[in-house]
Amino acid sequence: MTTTTDSSTEKRPFNLSRWAIGHPSIARFLFGLIILAGALGLMRMGQKEDPDFTFRVMVVQAIWPGASIQDMEDQVVNKIERKLQETPHLDFVRSYTRAGSAIITLQVKGDTNAEEVKDAFYQVRKKVGDISNELPQGLLGPYFNDEFGDTFITLHSISGDGFTYPELKKFAIQARDMLLTTPGVEKAVIIGDQPEKIYIDVSSKALAERGLTIVDLQNAVKGQNAVDPAGSVDTGLRSVRISVEGDVTKAADIRELRLRSGNQVTRLGDIATVSSGLEDPYERKYRFNGHESVQVGVVMAKGFNVRDVGKDVEATYQRFEAGLPYGVSVDQISDQPEVVKDAVSEFMEALGEALLIVLAVSLLSIGWRSGLVIAIAIPLVLAATFAIMYEIGIDLQRISLGALIIALGLLVDDAMIVVEMMERKLEEGLVKIEAASFAYTSTAFPMLTGTLITTAGFIPVGFAASTAGEYVRTLFYVVGIALVVSWFVAVYFTPWLGYMILKQRKHAGTHHDVFDTGFYRRLRATVAWAVRHRIIVLVMTLVTFATSLWAFQFIPQNFFPQSSRPEILVDLWLPEGTSIKEVENQAKALEAKMMDDPDKRFIATYIGEGAPRFFLPLDQQLRNPNFAQLLVMAKDEPARERLIIKMRGILAKDFPSIRGKVDRLFLGPPTGWPVQMRIMGPDRQEVRRIADEVKAKFQANPLLGAIHDDWLEPVPAMKLVIDQDRARALGVTSQRIRQMLQATMSGAQLDDFRDGEETVSIVAREPEATRHLLSSVDSVYIPTDFGGSVPLSQVAKVVPVMEQGVEWRRDRLPTISVRATLPDGVQSNDVVTKMYNDMKDLRAGLAPGYKIEIQG
Repeated sequence: MTTTTDSSTEKRPFNLSRWAIGHPSIARFLFGLIILAGALGLMRMGQKEDPDFTFRVMVVQAIWPGASIQDMEDQVVNKIERKLQETPHLDFVRSYTRAGSAIITLQVKGDTNAEEVKDAFYQVRKKVGDISNELPQGLLGPYFNDEFGDTFITLHSISGDGFTYPELKKFAIQARDMLLTTPGVEKAVIIGDQPEKIYIDVSSKALAERGLTIVDLQNAVKGQNAVDPAGSVDTGLRSVRISVEGDVTKAADIRELRLRSGNQVTRLGDIATVSSGLEDPYERKYRFNGHESVQVGVVMAKGFNVRDVGKDVEATYQRFEAGLPYGVSVDQISDQPEVVKDAVSEFMEALGEALLIVLAVSLLSIGWRSGLVIAIAIPLVLAATFAIMYEIGIDLQRISLGALIIALGLLVDDAMIVVEMMERKLEEGLVKIEAASFAYTSTAFPMLTGTLITTAGFIPVGFAASTAGEYVRTLFYVVGIALVVSWFVAVYFTPWLGYMILKQRKHAGTHHDVFDTGFYRRLRATVAWAVRHRIIVLVMTLVTFATSLWAFQFIPQNFFPQSSRPEILVDLWLPEGTSIKEVENQAKALEAKMMDDPDKRFIATYIGEGAPRFFLPLDQQLRNPNFAQLLVMAKDEPARERLIIKMRGILAKDFPSIRGKVDRLFLGPPTGWPVQMRIMGPDRQEVRRIADEVKAKFQANPLLGAIHDDWLEPVPAMKLVIDQDRARALGVTSQRIRQMLQATMSGAQLDDFRDGEETVSIVAREPEATRHLLSSVDSVYIPTDFGGSVPLSQVAKVVPVMEQGVEWRRDRLPTISVRATLPDGVQSNDVVTKMYNDMKDLRAGLAPGYKIEIQG
């Protein structure tokens, strides 16, 4: 018996395109759902300038007044660094030490995840706390900063002619308190304020003549100002607390203090000048457009839209400004919400251009109906991509927007293939449903393979275990999501749309060969020739491939480009040991030369430290008394380029003694100077010698400018050589000499004066006429054990010396970084690599334990 099978009754394999056309209600529902979900996702997803990435840096600071660099390294830095080297996931420890202070930065490895970083920072606090009993008496700190990466989404300056810093700070406190109640604001931070102090200017000689010392003065202030319990009275029914008034409330109260020595009583105001004032010398100062200012920065909470928070912050400032007195000015320095708004607008503009281009090309090549199908597919793909991004927590930021723009050029391909296949089959005479089904059968899986291969090209970016990899990681996820979604739209929605929009040909049901044209006949002949001469074709292909690999070396390499933001950073480094007041004078002089320039909007100046982190990848400069930084806001990008040229010229011509750097903002993790090499080794003198050789190599390169190293110049110092025999005979100790010199020349804190929430230090110091004179050191009176005082010159000799002002270390080894700038357009990677290779002989001749490495 013979069995026959009718092919028309055979079960067809599942065809998603045919199924979508056969279930139009489901397709319409999914289409509307995706558009709605995409719109909601776009409106609700977070928006910010840069992607979140974990700052793997922690800063530890220690202050030991009076200690030399060697004392700081031996007693503080070595002990802390040795303990920090036990930290899990540690990459390296770097420190710089000055006389009396040290800053240690701990860098965690780039492949450490966020939770492990938090644990590492906890371990740092714990381990340093474990050795607190080993650190010297009188050490202030160590202080920890593990929020180094907090970025201000807005930064405002509060200034006003005729208003003092304390008054400006009160206005800033009002602004901060209002901002902290604003939705989406995690922190509102006051920066740049100048602390108030009460100064007692009294001569050590005047105290000595009356048998008094700084200790007597401190006891008198503390006795008047101490907060001690005064008891309470229990009446049987209730307990009544007793309070005692009479604390110091103003400078005049201190003038009336009585100092007793034997039977002699001295009114403090008769021998000293008591005044209220700002910290002198100050540690930092902020200016805005030539006026001293206090600034307020806002940190946004996670999960919020920066544009929404920006609007709320702006409304808060409007209410705040309405209550300010005339003359107080509030100016915005940084506005991240506006930057994000511009970036999103740029993306929407790119999307509109893409749709117009697709429509125009499709209209010219395959007709308006096909172009309409593809034009509908693009926003559908983007809507699905936005919905998925929102669900998995990817914000709109620089990298994800860049990924979407990249995807715009790719996601149209699948829809174009399907539409062209349908058009071809319709031309051949197939009915519309068969044309759509054939497109799925013949193209779906090849397109999926191509989609996955294209996505795989971004895998190195998506899974790079480094800070840079974390910064750009969303590039892989967004491109991958968009491409996979575009494939699904191409095989499900595009055939359904084509079925509704494309026109059935009149010759439907009859075969019609669309490739029987002159163009396709020539194309087939070319392909046939290539097949017959496959050896020649393969050789040509291999030669082309090898040539491309060889030519790859000539392509400039720069992983992170410069930002398009209009800000300019101008770094001013004065010689080590320069007073901060001279740094301010030089910064003011540069301000004055740029103040009337038509290309600038404003100038914010930071003296004693760099600008706060208003831009996530900012290479933030920590506190440094011989440094200032100007943040110059240009009107636009062309104006920025003109300003850079002008400011470089001004620095070279009018400020030759200042080492200046004028630069744009750059994307990606901060690297500092474009050309950097570090020299490490156990002996600082040998490291210094090698660094000088490296600097000589730098100076021989005509491309490099502003060549220097980070140990800077030696600074003048005064060394006291104490005659110990005479000092012991007179009852004078080395510790007492240090204490009196600190108290009289730099000031000694006696106590604190409480003014509401503020705490004002009470400081005793030598009068201004003598404390700024080097010659007055000899005449400082030192108390003896026998109740009198003697001039310092009787027990010590002052010897002028030169000493190293700052020393850097990396992993506990003395480390000098040699740095330089490059002209615009020159790739730093090319220059650094060539110079490093040119130093092959120098590196080969180094003694064991010494090395030269590329930095940055």
